Amino acid sequence: MSGAGLRRRRLLAAALLPALPLAARAQQAGDLRIAEPWTRAAGQSGTGAGFLTIANQGGAADRLIGASTPAARVTEIHTHVREGDVLRMRPVAAVEIPAGQTVTLQPGGFHLMLIGLLAPLIQGQTVPVTLRFERAGEVQVTLAVLPAGAGGPKAPAH
Repeated sequence: MSGAGLRRRRLLAAALLPALPLAARAQQAGDLRIAEPWTRAAGQSGTGAGFLTIANQGGAADRLIGASTPAARVTEIHTHVREGDVLRMRPVAAVEIPAGQTVTLQPGGFHLMLIGLLAPLIQGQTVPVTLRFERAGEVQVTLAVLPAGAGGPKAPAH
């Protein structure tokens, strides 16, 4: 394994530390409050999804325009689109966060796709994610890894 590959694996291992109460805390970035970041357990090389709530407490709109994580090869913002009787996921360029409003990235709606997981997402661990906003800039959040099939931090598994 190359030196860069080994460094990347070490960074990933350090990033996927056991979940701490910190993962459940809200992050403040300018006028944005980001709460309840979470994901579900998933296998290595597979795909995971990230969910969270963004409250814009300011007087100007913002937009989530990107995200990244050392846990996956690619991170995209997706939504679900109905095509006839089929619900399909599609990438989107941005998620609007209107002034004074709250937007939730959740199963069945907007969410982060973690494509090509470099290690399994194991229940009880955490995953670092950098969110990029048009106005607020970059914000570091930590997704708590919940059981596979979880509906959210406060919801029972499906």
